[in-house]
Amino acid sequence: MTGKATARAHPIQGLVKYHGLRETEGRHPYHDSISVCTAPSNTTTTVAWEPDASEDTYLIDGEPAEGRGAERIDNVVDAIREHAGFDHAVRVESANSFPSNVGFGSSASGFAALAYAACEAAGLDLTRPEVSAFARRGSSSAARAVTGAYSDLHTGLNDHDSRSERIEAGTGELDGEPFDLEEDLRIVTALVPSYKETEAAHREAADSHMFDARRAHVQDQLAEARDALRDGEFHRTFEIAEHDSLSLAATTMTGPAGWVYWQPETIAVFNAVRELRTDEDVPVYFSTDTGASVYVNTTADHADRVADRIGEVGVETDVWEVGGPARTVDDALF
Repeated sequence: MTGKATARAHPIQGLVKYHGLRETEGRHPYHDSISVCTAPSNTTTTVAWEPDASEDTYLIDGEPAEGRGAERIDNVVDAIREHAGFDHAVRVESANSFPSNVGFGSSASGFAALAYAACEAAGLDLTRPEVSAFARRGSSSAARAVTGAYSDLHTGLNDHDSRSERIEAGTGELDGEPFDLEEDLRIVTALVPSYKETEAAHREAADSHMFDARRAHVQDQLAEARDALRDGEFHRTFEIAEHDSLSLAATTMTGPAGWVYWQPETIAVFNAVRELRTDEDVPVYFSTDTGASVYVNTTADHADRVADRIGEVGVETDVWEVGGPARTVDDALF
C-alpha cells in the first residue's frame, strides 16, 4: 500500500541566528538558535512512498531537484526510511508561495514540509520536536519551521539533543496597551532579489577571526531573547534580532571569501527603519538572515506606515504575520 500525505510549513525569520555547522552530515549547529515563522508565506509538499517504484523523484516548483539540492532531500528521506524500517522509493512534489533563495527562509519551510509529510505518509507517530530532527538534516532552520511560531533549535550531536522546541511567547505592554507577540506582530518584508550562497557561508564561518567572539557573545543573546519572548517584550526582542543581524553579517564578511550579501537597497531599508524609529517614534526594527532582503518588524497599528516608507526607497514590500507549526493539509499536489 502506498502512503501519501501533504504538509504545509511556513518559512522562518532568524532572531538569534546560527552560523556554521559543527557537524555537516546531520547539520548540527555550533550553538542554539531562535526564530519566528512567517505567514501566510508557505511551502506545500506532497510525499508518496511507492514500494513498486524503482527510484526517487523530486520536483520543486515544477522543476526536478538536482545536485546539492537533491542530496539534501536524500538526507531527510533516507533517515525517515531507516526509522520507518522500509526501503520504498519516494515521490516528492513541492511548491512555494513566495520567492525562494532571496533570504526569506525557503529552505526552512521546504524541508519542514518535506519531513512532516514524509513522516505522516510513513505512518510514524511522532511529536513535532521529533519530526524537527529529521527536518534539520536538510536545513537546520527547518527544525524550527516544524515547531512553528517562536521556536528554539538546541545544539547537540544527536537527534535527542538537537531538535526544536516551541517558545510560548507572552503578552507584554507597548505604549500603555497589551501587546501579544504572536497576535500583534507584523513583519514588513523588503524584497531585494539578490542570489545568496548560504551553504558556502556556513562552510567558512569558523574561519572568520570574529567567529569565536560571536559564539561567546551569542550565549547572552539567546538568554536575553528567551526571556524577552516569555515576557512579551516587543522592543527587547527585536532590538536583539537587529543587533544579531549585524553580528552575523560581520562574521560572514570576515571569512576567507569576504562574502558581502547586502545590497544598496538593503542599506536604504536599514536607514529608513532607523529614521522611523528615531524621528517618528515608530516601534520598528530591521533584521536579515544570510541574504539581501530585509525583515522589518513592527506592530499591526504601524504596518501600513512602515510599508509605505520602505516602498519609498524603491523596494517591493509585503506584510506578513506570525505563522504556526507544520501541519497536514488536504490540497495534494498530485
